[in-house]
Amino acid sequence: MSYKAIKTSVDEGILMLTLNRPDRLNAFNGDMQSELIEVFQKVNEDDEVRAVIVTGEGRGFCAGADLQAGADTFDTSKRELTRRWRDGGGRVTLAIYECLKPVIAAVNGPAVGVGMTMQLPMDVRLASTEARFGFVFARRGLVMEACSSWFLPRLVGMAQATQWVYSGRVFPAQEALDGGLVTEVLEPDELLPRAREIAHDMIDSTSAVSVALMRQMMWRMLGADHPMEAHKIDTRGIEALGQMADAAEGVTSFLEKRPPEFPLKVSRDLPDFFPWWDEPRFK
Repeated sequence: MSYKAIKTSVDEGILMLTLNRPDRLNAFNGDMQSELIEVFQKVNEDDEVRAVIVTGEGRGFCAGADLQAGADTFDTSKRELTRRWRDGGGRVTLAIYECLKPVIAAVNGPAVGVGMTMQLPMDVRLASTEARFGFVFARRGLVMEACSSWFLPRLVGMAQATQWVYSGRVFPAQEALDGGLVTEVLEPDELLPRAREIAHDMIDSTSAVSVALMRQMMWRMLGADHPMEAHKIDTRGIEALGQMADAAEGVTSFLEKRPPEFPLKVSRDLPDFFPWWDEPRFK
């Protein structure tokens, strides 16, 4: 499909999603927002896609919100709205949070504002040595967005989150690694090959249904108030999947010392108890 602000391709079960406004350092605009949401909703039904890698075209990952409107950029009272306004970055991160496939960020260059916060619900973040990061909201007279006040402290801890957010400064890839924001820093030419290597490690010998369920289990348990909530879902998951074809194939292939061939598809074979949560409404 043709897009205005992104481009996509699928190879060996991996969807490469590239932010594609290089003349603006891939700055986030309305087209990018709607297209990202569309892609992350569609991959849940596309069994050809087992994992997603997100990167940027050119020398940047995403320079944050497009500021072409100048001082009115963030003034929603100046816009003609057909419905109640919602933070666009938050709508994107919620779509990523709800994704049923592993998501890897391959940060090739500057990533600030929403260019940084959109990465937080991704499962793995890799950085090029050319990457720079910044939660710059305090320096723009704004507040953090894209649900980052929920994601960021859970990923890096409150003390590290407050240092980055309150100062609004831009920091290098090594500091992001030291602070737990990214897992590896790589030379530019090693970034995408490493992202693909990690993706293949996640998908080549695994059940797509198992991975989809466990992705949602771990993310959603970040908000649980007691480990009993995890025990409830673990029990339902083991009971349901233990009766399905992938579990039989997983055990049989192990005993026969051969690669597994899992038959279940995310688009049609998720167990009846999924989803186990009531989705909160925006109000």
